[in-house]
Amino acid sequence: MDILVTKKSKDYELLDSGDGQKLERYGEYVLSRPDTQAIWGKKLGSSEWSKADAVFSHGEKTLKWNIKNKINESWSITLNDIVFSLSLLPSKHLGVFPEQSSQWTWIAEKIASSAIRRGGGKVTVLNLFGYTGGASLVCAKAGAEVVHVDASKFAVDLAHKNLKLSGLSQKPVRFIINDVRKFVEREIKRGNKYDIILMDPPVYGKGVKKEVWKIETDLTPFLLRVKKIVSDNPLAIVLNGYASVYSAGSYRNLLESITNDMGGDLSCGELTIEESSGRMLPCGIYSRWSK
Repeated sequence: MDILVTKKSKDYELLDSGDGQKLERYGEYVLSRPDTQAIWGKKLGSSEWSKADAVFSHGEKTLKWNIKNKINESWSITLNDIVFSLSLLPSKHLGVFPEQSSQWTWIAEKIASSAIRRGGGKVTVLNLFGYTGGASLVCAKAGAEVVHVDASKFAVDLAHKNLKLSGLSQKPVRFIINDVRKFVEREIKRGNKYDIILMDPPVYGKGVKKEVWKIETDLTPFLLRVKKIVSDNPLAIVLNGYASVYSAGSYRNLLESITNDMGGDLSCGELTIEESSGRMLPCGIYSRWSK
């Protein structure tokens, strides 16, 4: 089992974590948010935590940001050479998951090396549950043709904004607002296939027409349908999990069930962020198949 690590960068740093909280810097702002993985004690004192520009709190009935210092309604940071527009969202999120940074690097390297072997031929990527476009834009920047699918219009609009902010408007990226299950079914009928398929399914969610997604009942049959749109010469299949009820080993076994006749290599592990002290904060799981 592997551990992928996101380290401090110019626009992002995990300053501390503990007691169910994490303290992060996104560009010029320091933010405090809940994190159920941080069950240990904090290393920084209360004076450092009190410097947070905004704190997300959750009571029995309320979820809200308590803004202590003036923060712009939206601001931008750069990760992996991609520009992200951030804001304080009601869900406690901001519009980017930094722990995916090392995953993006791996995918970009796959695309770049494959393009050389293919003599400049395009690599096709399908990003399902694509959120605000981090993986999609990294893939496009690396030279791939990308289809980005998410049921949230807000997320897709933000992904399109990030494309423009990153100077990638001329890259071949299609943004689609749709329930991913319906989109995959249509792609099966059309005969469209992809060299790389990326998936980051939520534990629970709703499609464009309020179609309910539950990971415990929908993920396995969904993966079986996804296999039908894998190209004849595939490069990678990636399955990420945020706040998943399953382990990385479970994801590996699940991915193995659809790739066992494809050869290649299968791995799994944790996505982590290294805080300033060197301690690792677990932030998610993944499994990936590659050729």
